[in-house]
Amino acid sequence: MLEAQEDEFNVTPVGRVRSPLTDRARAPRQSLPEAPEAWLEFDPAVSSALDGLRAGEPVVLLTWLHLAARDVLRVHPRGDVASPKRGVFATRSPDRPNPVGLHLVEIAEVRGLRVRVRNLEAVDGTPILDVKPVRRGVPDF
Repeated sequence: MLEAQEDEFNVTPVGRVRSPLTDRARAPRQSLPEAPEAWLEFDPAVSSALDGLRAGEPVVLLTWLHLAARDVLRVHPRGDVASPKRGVFATRSPDRPNPVGLHLVEIAEVRGLRVRVRNLEAVDGTPILDVKPVRRGVPDF
């Protein structure tokens, strides 16, 4: 799915988020408990990659934040204008040069090419880049 060519590369989504969240401004931030359940719908071409995913397991979900502004380099942390601006690499802002989303979620159900997860703040239609297991005994990211 990754095609190297000098200093450029292409990433192809392996699926899409299906969520009741449709408005980025109203989405909860960073997997807070009020984030809803959502479905991850995977492309049939990656079906065998889902083998081993189990309900109850935590996973790290990598997404492409397709609604993000890619020309933003400094922000007020968490949108708080009372806080001084910081570089986006020192924040969890979705607006950044390469808007990769990092989400710690729990698998609620695996049903064919669909995986239901808990506490996902990504909006409907967000492209999925990858899913990685959380290793027990390894500090959180």
